[in-house]
Amino acid sequence: MSDGLDPRRVAARAYSLVLKQHKTIESALDRDPGFAAMSDRDRGFARAIVSTTFRRLGQTRLVLNKFLARPIEENAAPIQAILLTGAAQLLWMGVPPHAAVSSAVSLADEDDKSRRLKGLVNAVLRKVDREGAAIAGASAPQENLPEWLVQSWRTAYGPGQLSKIANALLETPPLDLTVKIPSEREHWAAELGATILPNGTLRRASITDLTTLPGFATGAWWAQDAAASLPAQLLRVKPGETIVDLCAAPGGKTMQLAAMGAKVIAVDVSEQRMKRVSENLQRTGLEAELVVDDGRSWRPDNRVDAVLLDAPCTATGTLRRHPEGAWIKRPEDVAKLQSLQFELIKSAIRMIKPGGRLIVCTCSLQPQEGEALANTISNYESLAPFAITRTELTDLAESVTKGGFMRVTPAVWRSHGGMDGFFIARFSKRA
Repeated sequence: MSDGLDPRRVAARAYSLVLKQHKTIESALDRDPGFAAMSDRDRGFARAIVSTTFRRLGQTRLVLNKFLARPIEENAAPIQAILLTGAAQLLWMGVPPHAAVSSAVSLADEDDKSRRLKGLVNAVLRKVDREGAAIAGASAPQENLPEWLVQSWRTAYGPGQLSKIANALLETPPLDLTVKIPSEREHWAAELGATILPNGTLRRASITDLTTLPGFATGAWWAQDAAASLPAQLLRVKPGETIVDLCAAPGGKTMQLAAMGAKVIAVDVSEQRMKRVSENLQRTGLEAELVVDDGRSWRPDNRVDAVLLDAPCTATGTLRRHPEGAWIKRPEDVAKLQSLQFELIKSAIRMIKPGGRLIVCTCSLQPQEGEALANTISNYESLAPFAITRTELTDLAESVTKGGFMRVTPAVWRSHGGMDGFFIARFSKRA
């Protein structure tokens, strides 16, 4: 672990950029010229600092506010970033106090707006080192969620599940992999030091540079959260069927469907994101027709056997992997996305031949983007229910709702290391 200023400087800048421009952590880091110039080790440290800062943001703010005359949120942006990233290192990362404090003071000294406050930075972080752990230990994990999410999840899932979800989101996610050829799972599990989850996903305890792992170059597997692999498994693909993967990027489901023997048409509006799909297909030796277009207006030449729509959403189910999402999304974003979701669903229905199947899924924990969405779709005259049953996916029976949908949260499979939050609904098109 580096004790240098470079990764800490980059982490503080990335923190500010995420909040100011609503960028993802990875996007903010990629835009920072200092990030690319660092060693792999320092890049990993910078990413860990900013990720931990967002993962524990509420609790860290609570601790800092005990030692500040005015709330951390009322301080200038550079001081906020320096104090929060410094405190995160002290409270949650086990960084030596002298390294975290002295580097934070040095960062404050570099900026004209914060130089006069470097004494404050020093004093506050030393208090965090001495007294912060006790304050943090007395706080609840749900402090790390904005109030609108807390209220939404308490209403949707109850206080007990809210607590379990909030605790699950504190854990650094594992690395999940989908193996191209199912009969090779045990081989690759041994090669990769991974366990096999009940749904067939391979899981390594920690995320690492994928390109260095056995089987990457030969395309034996691809990275995909266990929850994200469920929709394709529930589509009941038959070899030779034509299936549209709508909103396909980054391509995990496209590869799943192709590996199952389907003729896949992958559609996404983003040309840049589709380049990644193309690269992954080439690496794995799988085939799919790639279409860069708006799924609301695009149509296949002929009606297809099935459509899998992973609809754009607030992605509040993926906060384990993207903890900044809790702080850059707003409650109004849910409503803004609903019209897009329904437009895509109506378009998908028109693509399917009579008797064909539709999967609609979202990586969201918001009921408006899950249960409420599916209940509205259930009223469409052109669709018939195709309920998900409790026996279809091993060890996930409790995640099947009374309406025949599937709702998984980050608290599911905690003994295995959890998973992202996902909602999945399945329908068939009436003849």
